[in-house]
Amino acid sequence: MPKDPFNAYRNAGEPDVTVAPSDPILSNMSSGTPSKIMEGRSLAKRLLAEAAAEVNAMQSKRGVTPTLATVLVGDDLASHTYVKMKRKRCEQVGMNSVAIELPRDTSTQQVLDEIRRLADDESVHGILVQHPVPRPIDRRAVFEAIPIEKDVDGVTSATLGRTILGMPAFASCTPAGIMRLLAEYKVELDGAHAVVVGRSPILGRPMASMLINAHATVTLCHSRTRNLPDIVRHADVLIVAVGKPRFAQGDWIKPGAVVIDCGYNVGTIGDVDFDAVIERASLVTPVPGGVGPMTIATLIRQTTDAAALQLGTDC
Repeated sequence: MPKDPFNAYRNAGEPDVTVAPSDPILSNMSSGTPSKIMEGRSLAKRLLAEAAAEVNAMQSKRGVTPTLATVLVGDDLASHTYVKMKRKRCEQVGMNSVAIELPRDTSTQQVLDEIRRLADDESVHGILVQHPVPRPIDRRAVFEAIPIEKDVDGVTSATLGRTILGMPAFASCTPAGIMRLLAEYKVELDGAHAVVVGRSPILGRPMASMLINAHATVTLCHSRTRNLPDIVRHADVLIVAVGKPRFAQGDWIKPGAVVIDCGYNVGTIGDVDFDAVIERASLVTPVPGGVGPMTIATLIRQTTDAAALQLGTDC
């Protein structure tokens, strides 16, 4: 790989913006109007179609099939479900997937050995370590073992650094998917006040950086933020990623705000009180069908881009 493997990287963070998609699936919801629903299924479907076309081109021109390796440690049921969904999407676009499943008592060194083996394997173009990684495994050490050119899930410090600086990178999939969704719905970020609730290194922090790079004024909040509802009430754009069902209340929402719900809790419940929030918001993502489809589609799209980058082709 060249010194900067992203010199020739086509920035996947700037989609061809079209009119907001219709929502036949959610149009009969009992609360709110369909025009307020910011659904991600239609855009995700287009991203997957783009990925399938790129896979076909690489197979035809280079005889190579983009390959995503997933590393799963432990027996967490939700993690197994997520990995299965990602492998299914790989299959749908014609990509290969390699599943590495390790027992819960696997040591940090054993996980590192697997990742380094995948890093050296030229037939593997993207590496994803399913999180959460069970303790006492050193999660950060595991993430840092992924080469930046194969970090299609955007978890390394190198990727986060490039994201903060606005440099090309395979950014964290959920915030990257949200940025595409905001562009799809023509949400004006230049000069807007965006509030991000949640500061994780794979969601809240890169999300804040992407919004800043889009010229929004950003407030990053977390569990120790004082007077959180009062801060949220000033948000033109609100991103909620706290992992608590119906955490953000309807009376927190500034009339006309755009609300992005990143949560997926037991019972298929998001992090915002959807029924109350939709009464005040101009746009709000549903759960399911909002952010989730965009996250997986972004992962698949970034894996095909990673393959093209490693092959040195524009396929």
